[in-house]
Amino acid sequence: MRTFIIGLGIWLADYLVPGISAASTGALIWAAIALGLINAFVRPVLLLLTLPLTIITLGLFLVILNAGMLNLAGWFVDGFDVVGFWSAVFGAIIISLVSGLCSQFIGPRGRYEVMVVRRN
Repeated sequence: MRTFIIGLGIWLADYLVPGISAASTGALIWAAIALGLINAFVRPVLLLLTLPLTIITLGLFLVILNAGMLNLAGWFVDGFDVVGFWSAVFGAIIISLVSGLCSQFIGPRGRYEVMVVRRN
């Protein structure tokens, strides 16, 4: 489910940001898978290494870190290109916003969660 959300964010970034392009639906799917894997394995290590810089910039460096992860996904996936620093930054912001909004409906296990409130 999270891969679908990342793919939706990449598709929206492809539509809105001129420097990001996915040549096909397959490239979009592979870019979402690659970005998910990069965010799962590479990003935590880089987050730990750049923690002092993140603290000094009050968290704004995370945008740069996310842009780097998006650029790395573009480097790995054929047919998915991220051209330029600002394209990566704006694309990372769009993907983060889409992921954050969509994750409000998905629980920590990656499934839909329904909360039932019973009033007496």
